[in-house]
Amino acid sequence: MMSSEFKKLSHSFIVPSIIVALMFAVKIFEVSTKTSFAEYGILPRHIQGLRGIFFIPFLHADWEHLLSNAAPMLFCGAALFYFYKEIAWKVLLIVYLASGLWLWLGGRESFHIGASNIVYGLAAFLFLSGIIRKNTSLIAVSLLIVFLYGSMIWGLLPILQKVSWEGHLFGSFAGILCAIAFRKEGLQREQYEWENDDDTDDIIPDDTSSENKTENNSPLKIIYTYKKTEEENHGL
Repeated sequence: MMSSEFKKLSHSFIVPSIIVALMFAVKIFEVSTKTSFAEYGILPRHIQGLRGIFFIPFLHADWEHLLSNAAPMLFCGAALFYFYKEIAWKVLLIVYLASGLWLWLGGRESFHIGASNIVYGLAAFLFLSGIIRKNTSLIAVSLLIVFLYGSMIWGLLPILQKVSWEGHLFGSFAGILCAIAFRKEGLQREQYEWENDDDTDDIIPDDTSSENKTENNSPLKIIYTYKKTEEENHGL
């Protein structure tokens, strides 16, 4: 039991760990070669900017930007694959591609880089999906998301000019849509016995009346037992 749970937990970290590793690999290469791949990010409404839909999660402005996305990517990604294994790949790919495409269509005309659009999408999915499904474990994940990343809500507002709040917003929309679209797939709300009880199930048919009816309709038989007296036995 313990080994199977550990195996499931360790497997849930595989995909997000690969994504985070690629994020670090790209930044290490940029620093070591003194180059920048920012131009490979999403440039809204420009044809060359379409390639950024695929590259955006692996490109970051600096180490601070990278580290701020790496930890939530690892946590939210692992939570997705642990609690929503059946739909994890669909959710990840939809958030990845939809948020990038919407950002290309509606973002500011500037290069947008960073994995925050996916992070916001996964966080929104984990939060809303737990609320919708009303499963105890999933609700606990929703509350944990609020506790750890509740401050992310400020990233949805155009407060800081250098922050791609549009990517955060479109990522959240993608996560919300996934939570609604896949609400009936995967882990669901627990069903308790008392919720399935029906009062009519406890009624035992009264067969007594039918039995009495059968007995009353049958012919009445009276059986007499005749016992000889002692005089009759002696021929008197």
